[in-house]
Amino acid sequence: MFNLTRILAALLVLAALVLGGYAWVLSRQPDPAARAAATRTAPQPPQHTVVVAARPIAAGQPIQPEDLRTVQLGINPVGAFKDTQGIVGQTSTLPLGVDTPVLAQHLAAGLATLIEPGERAVALKMDEVSSVGNRVRPGDYVDVFFALKRDNGEIDRSQARMLLSRKRVLAYGPGSLDGPAPPNGKAAAPAAAPKPTEQARTAVLAIRVEEVNAVLLAEANGRLSLTLRNPTDAAVPTADLYAAWPTVLQPAIHRGAKDATPVAELQGTDRALGGLAMENLAQGAQAQRGAVGVRRFQAAPPAGRAGAPAPPPAGPSVEVIRAGQVNTVRLP
Repeated sequence: MFNLTRILAALLVLAALVLGGYAWVLSRQPDPAARAAATRTAPQPPQHTVVVAARPIAAGQPIQPEDLRTVQLGINPVGAFKDTQGIVGQTSTLPLGVDTPVLAQHLAAGLATLIEPGERAVALKMDEVSSVGNRVRPGDYVDVFFALKRDNGEIDRSQARMLLSRKRVLAYGPGSLDGPAPPNGKAAAPAAAPKPTEQARTAVLAIRVEEVNAVLLAEANGRLSLTLRNPTDAAVPTADLYAAWPTVLQPAIHRGAKDATPVAELQGTDRALGGLAMENLAQGAQAQRGAVGVRRFQAAPPAGRAGAPAPPPAGPSVEVIRAGQVNTVRLP
């Protein structure tokens, strides 16, 4: 009887412990209704529409619509875009990986974006007289004249000529067309041009790459002057009216069995690489009429023809071109 009493007491104590533990577990779990209410009232992190790269974007290449897509992010990076309208057609300055947010600081900006293909931005030294009394403003169109004084060498006579016609002014003094960095790729207002009383030291013009050599020579050996023109005046000198200057470097000439292959006219960066001599800038292409910076070779007339020039010497030879004169020198 005594043992039975002890067993019952032990069972009651064990049951009490189990019930106590269960009560403790239930006390740790929140009420379902309270939990649902807490879930409804908890603040959700804000979502932002951000444009990211849909595929790898190479640096220096125009961005295409298929390169971009929009996603929802919990962060809004500084300079991010909400849509692709302000990005398509622009150029990334560094490579972007997939799902990388496209930011304003990733896109090319400044004067470089205002230069047309085939153009270069060139800074010219200016003073009050050569810049129309400091009345030039960024965005104006100007003609560039230059004056050379006789030096009894490469410049045989003093002269003044137009060098460039209807060139756009990208910057003048502290004023510039690009102005401050545009936010989110939007165009910004150009910086204010210097007041007439301010002294600008430089003017930046957009010119063709093949014209840079002439500008550098004219500035180094003479004096440049800008002439302001009405922006609606589109008149320019007649193309091909004057023979172009011959280049310092001559292109390779391919000779056939009977005649020579004409050399194509040099253009753009090929002409810029060919260079320009000061004597040709001053004197013009006197011996190159009908060709642009190259000499075209023709087949020699049949032997025995009256007045026919002597055939070129046999064996290896070198043609020396100087001041428009061509001499053939036979190699030993």
